[in-house]
Amino acid sequence: MSYVFLFAAILFEVMGTTCMKLSEGFTKTLPSILIFVFYGISFTLFTLALKRLEVSLAYAIWSGIGTLSITAIGIFYFDETLTALKVGSIALIIIGVIGLNLSSGMH
Repeated sequence: MSYVFLFAAILFEVMGTTCMKLSEGFTKTLPSILIFVFYGISFTLFTLALKRLEVSLAYAIWSGIGTLSITAIGIFYFDETLTALKVGSIALIIIGVIGLNLSSGMH
């Protein structure tokens, strides 16, 4: 169940971050409000996930998948450019998450 909480937390964090962009610097009311709603839900779910998951692993997964998701949204929805540096950086994040996941099993 902890991974369900974690992945739901990631989903709400991505929605909150997307609303940051959509709020246009807090000039749009609904996205501005949704930032706080989505982040509140995200942090609540993340806290529940941490009851059974190691914080280093959970945070790496949360931030890694969140970064990958926001990058994809930026490229496909907000017309940001995809560069070799972005691809390489995302690959390093994924490698880091895998490394933390492997190390969490080595007690």
